[in-house]
Amino acid sequence: MSLFAMTFLLGILQPSSAQFPRVCATSESLLKKECCPLWDGDGSLCGELSNRGSCQDILLSHAPLGPQFPFSGVDDREDWPSVFYNRTCQCNANFMGFNCGECKFGFSGPSCNERRLRVRRNIFQITAREKNKFLAYLNLAKRTPSRDYVIATGTYAQMNNGSNPMFSNINVYDLFVWMHYYVSRDTLLGGSSIWRDIDFAHEAPGFLPWHRLFLLMWENEIQKLTGDENFTIPYWDWRDAEGCDICTDEYMGGRHPTNPNLLSPASFFSSWQVICSQSEEYNSQRALCNATNEGPILRNPGNHDKTRTPRLPSSAEVEFCLSLTQYESGSMDKLANFSFRNTLEGFADPRTAISNISQSSLHNALHIYMNGSMSQVQGSANDPVFILHHAFVDSIFEQWLRRHRPLQEVYPAANAPIGHNREYYMVPFIPLYRNGEFFTPSRELGYDYEYLADPVNFFQDYLMPYLEQARQIWAWLVGAAVVGGIIAALITGLIIRGCSKKRRTSEETQPLLLESEDYQSVSYQSNL
Repeated sequence: MSLFAMTFLLGILQPSSAQFPRVCATSESLLKKECCPLWDGDGSLCGELSNRGSCQDILLSHAPLGPQFPFSGVDDREDWPSVFYNRTCQCNANFMGFNCGECKFGFSGPSCNERRLRVRRNIFQITAREKNKFLAYLNLAKRTPSRDYVIATGTYAQMNNGSNPMFSNINVYDLFVWMHYYVSRDTLLGGSSIWRDIDFAHEAPGFLPWHRLFLLMWENEIQKLTGDENFTIPYWDWRDAEGCDICTDEYMGGRHPTNPNLLSPASFFSSWQVICSQSEEYNSQRALCNATNEGPILRNPGNHDKTRTPRLPSSAEVEFCLSLTQYESGSMDKLANFSFRNTLEGFADPRTAISNISQSSLHNALHIYMNGSMSQVQGSANDPVFILHHAFVDSIFEQWLRRHRPLQEVYPAANAPIGHNREYYMVPFIPLYRNGEFFTPSRELGYDYEYLADPVNFFQDYLMPYLEQARQIWAWLVGAAVVGGIIAALITGLIIRGCSKKRRTSEETQPLLLESEDYQSVSYQSNL
């Protein structure tokens, strides 16, 4: 089936889900500061009549923050989402969603009690049909308005503290572009003052959990949009790549024949318009991105500043990064040394783990290498390569979690930059999720990676820790086995002695009870 035909057929399906729920984007909800919609299944708030959830006060974290943001009460994202809502649906058991109408990641079924595990695969190892379906799904998401969610086009103050709502419709794909913009945008301090050293999803501990949730929600929206419950995001394994091997018309779009900054007209991505990429323009206008089209996707892979990023990351650099034992360290920002997060994000040297913000490595290297829309943080999700890239970054995070098996307490509870403490609600997600909830293995969230799911990795990840524990207590185990053997031998001897005595008594009093067939049967059971 052609991509056009597939897209046409999928166009009749309904979309769903991610930021400000449409039903809560009203002056009534904002003035009441409550986002507790009805669940259609039983007509009650948060599905309370079906015990799916209830409307509750949000519980904010009051752990101290790092010094990077020296202000308070000037940004709508502080203590998210309390500026907009202080009561939301709190879901029970395995239910999820802004009205508790969905299942948690990794669960399905009417009662959300059926476990599911989906596998993300290398984009070069899926079939042509699967690849075409993925591209068609992207195109469909770009051209289908979100049914359940809208975006904020003004600050809470510009909304006159809720009495004048400022929200706009947006398509399913751009909804996530806007979310990535909103979480990383600058703070408007008043007048012409701007504070740029703030980011609720980058340059700090929350970088990996935030993008893990972001991809899960994007994947979930595509599943609902298309009705394809088995859809998973493919990943691009860029280790040791000599160039952008996915930058072809067969995959994510080749180079334009006459303008190297544009995509080939043979790719339907060439017709896509970007949004939220003009941060300085928004700052000068004291405005938020309103999802107005701003031009085509820009991409010129390889023609970047090679003094900053001389090449794409190597397998050896990834392996060194995985060997780091500390998830976070020091200032817990882009100056952190020996931090797995900071090294993977790309602010530390992938050979020494020492911070070097003049270079861009690992995750950051790919963004710089693409030399276009991907290279500007706030608008980087406009390029669909973003999804494939971050899926592979997430797989490296997953490898680290499996190798080091950290407790959740390893994730910083306090003194991280604003938005990044363990119990801080991640901006700008509604329903609410805390950073620490996604500092957890992917299998607990219902997905795995094909190259991590083979038997060798299973043995290494799951059996080796138990064998190591057994080795550490082997002396105790041997002693327990010896004592157990002695006790078992004594009990067996007593049983045999008792049975022999009983057999002699039985044979003396009932010598003709058993016929020859019965003797054969007893003999068979005894041998068995």
